[in-house]
Parts: sequence; structure tokens; C-alpha cells
Amino acid sequence: MVYLGIDVGGTGIKVGVVDENGAILRQGETPTLVGRPFGEIVRDMGVCALSVLEQGGFTVADVVSIGVGVPGVADQKTGTVVFCTNLGWHNEPLRAELQKYIDKPVYIDNDATVAGYAESICGVSMGCHSSVFLTLGTGVGGGIVIGGRPWSGFHGVGSEIGHIPMDIDGEPCTCGNNGCLERYCSATAIIRMGRQAMLNHPDSALYQACGGDTNNVTAKIVLDCAKEGDDVSLKVFRHYVHYMCLALDTIIAFLDPEMIILGGGVSKAGNFLLDAIRERLPRYLIFKTLPYSRIEIARLGADAGMIGAAMLGKQPVKEA
Repeated sequence: MVYLGIDVGGTGIKVGVVDENGAILRQGETPTLVGRPFGEIVRDMGVCALSVLEQGGFTVADVVSIGVGVPGVADQKTGTVVFCTNLGWHNEPLRAELQKYIDKPVYIDNDATVAGYAESICGVSMGCHSSVFLTLGTGVGGGIVIGGRPWSGFHGVGSEIGHIPMDIDGEPCTCGNNGCLERYCSATAIIRMGRQAMLNHPDSALYQACGGDTNNVTAKIVLDCAKEGDDVSLKVFRHYVHYMCLALDTIIAFLDPEMIILGGGVSKAGNFLLDAIRERLPRYLIFKTLPYSRIEIARLGADAGMIGAAMLGKQPVKEA
């Protein structure tokens, strides 16, 4: 028996056939093509899933359940995607629509939540009592796992860590508020700060690396220049680490998870990022003499969404 895991992104929809241990047996992808009607996107999702099953030598009869990770908020009881900005979905009946193509139980959760769940099953946080997963990409997503199960709160929005307010008079956020965490700790934030720093310092290595064009600034270039000792890039990096540590301190003070995992594009900075955070974080903690959450880099990469989504059906959350 196998599980289907579907990771819905703004660019592509990835589908994986996953075994009970979280190993991907077969996978495929289809373009999302945002802007199309909801039904068309789900149709392509279902067709892709059926194709991947066939390519792997499986049939629908072999499937226990389907799990879907979406970049938004889902009502797990009704199988409805309540809110998904990237795709323009609002109160869309994803479970019912997908079951038109594959009539199996369908479980839906936030994409960062399922990625964190995957890490707890067969990744860096395997065996941990509790963990918090942060995706550091275009925005900042969050996933909470407690007692081996993903936790999204009573109303399904408990892991929206990227919208923790860090500065109420700070940078405007796409959610409508100001100073949210993702305005300071995302790849987008590094790009914004890097562009301003580059313009202010035309003699910097960052300026040279980008050819003097702010459109060429990427988070990777800023971080690479910081690694090489460019003072301007290091200042951006230290500012980033400051806000990252504020966020981690908030998570530790509130949840005290066994581990906090960093994923997404920024996490590819690896030990350069980890070492800076581990060195600075203790300064922010309330209880400086007590043990606190381990901070680690995610291991599963781009496969985490498919694995975690698939595993939603292995031990489904019981309805109240």
C-alpha cells in the first residue's frame, strides 16, 4: 500500500508516491499555471497523480490516501482551502474536487506544516518530541509538530509564524499589517536590504558582484559576499540574524520545542547561517542557564512537501 503526496506551489504541482516510511517511490510534476479556474488546476493535479501511479506500476487500489500541502489555510474537517493568496483560491472545495479523479480519503494542510512533518518522520527532527519548521524563502512559512503530529491550532492558522509582528511601525507586509517577521527574515528581505546597501556603497564587493544593477541582487549573492567578508553584505547579514534570533527567542519562550529547523532558500547558507544564529541567540534568551531548542538545517529539501503531505493520511488527525 502507498500514499499520494501532492505539493502545490505557485509554479508547479509536485506529486509523489510514498511508502509508509516516507520514501518516495515515484514522482512527477505538472505546471500550476496560476490564474486558471480552480477546477482546471485540480484536474491537472488528478491527471498527474494518476500518471505517476501508472508509471510506478501502481493502481488507485494501492493508494491508502492522498495528502495535499497548499500555500495557505485549509479547513481539515471540510477539505476546503479557505485562503490561498498565491493561487487566488478562497473557500475552494479541494477534497471534493480531487476525489472526482481519485476516490480516496484526502487530507489537506499548509505546505510549511507538511514539510516540517516530513522532517519529523524521516529528516533532521526524526525522533524529536516537538519541532518548529521555518521556511525562509520569498516569505516565511511555519510548521509545528507536537507529539509526532502536525499542529495548526484550533482554527488552522496556528503556524503562521511569518506574520508574528516584529515592529508595529516597520515594513509594510503583504498581509496588510506592518513589521511582520517575513519582512525581515525572508529571502525577499535580504534582497531589499541588499539593494539599499549596494546603492549606498558603490565601492562594495556587493556592488561589483551585481554589476551595479539592483535588479541583479539575490539573497545568495548577498550571503556569498558576506561569507567572503564584504563589510556591506555582513552588515545586512547581521541585521538579518538579529531579527532571526528575535523570532527564535519568541518561539522558544512560547513553545519550547525540542528543535527548530530552518528550511527554504536562505537555509542553503548552511553553517554560515547556523553558526551566526547559534552564537547570537543566547543573548536573547530569558533563561540563559537552561537548555534550549536545537537549531538545525532541514535535510529533505524540495521533497519534504510531498513526503509530509503523503504522511497526513497515515495517522489522520481525529475530528473533535
